[in-house]
Amino acid sequence: MRTDIAALIGSRICHDLISPIGAIGNGVELLSLGDDPANGSPELELISESVENASARIKFFRIAYGASASHQLIGRQEVLSTLAATARGGRLTYFWNIADDQPRDEVRAVFLALQCFETALPLGGTIDINRNEGVWEIQGSGRRLALDSSLWDCLTNPRLKADFTPSEVQFALLPSALHEARRKISIHRADDTLTMRF
Repeated sequence: MRTDIAALIGSRICHDLISPIGAIGNGVELLSLGDDPANGSPELELISESVENASARIKFFRIAYGASASHQLIGRQEVLSTLAATARGGRLTYFWNIADDQPRDEVRAVFLALQCFETALPLGGTIDINRNEGVWEIQGSGRRLALDSSLWDCLTNPRLKADFTPSEVQFALLPSALHEARRKISIHRADDTLTMRF
């Protein structure tokens, strides 16, 4: 069995960061309960908001970039809370329209796809995630779609080469995640809507 070093590194980084970020959040909460004059100050609110955002992103990254196996399931509630926290204060709203727990390797592919959709919706919008008869469908809608063809073409044709930046690494990882999950991708664009199926 091939060891996915990148995924193991992602899991390790997220595992090691989530505890100190949680501890900072607890500290901020204790400060807000005390009699300190700083209570309710803009500074404390900014720190609290930043900790919440960092915690949400780490949880998102743990699913998207961490190690996974097809026999592992991820709970619906964990997915919902992660997406809700990620969307808080952001430009995107996620709708996870799936009732059951799902295989972790497939959810990993979905989360990588969601990061691809983030780049396509610079002005924000909504992203609906559905799974019908075993097929995942992700549909993003927004005021202006912005698709970099050199990145999106690599998803449907992994043989194409692109120079990925760190902010585009999801485009490099999604094809291999889909291959491991035995999924084939299709992408369709219509006006202000982008649909991905696998």
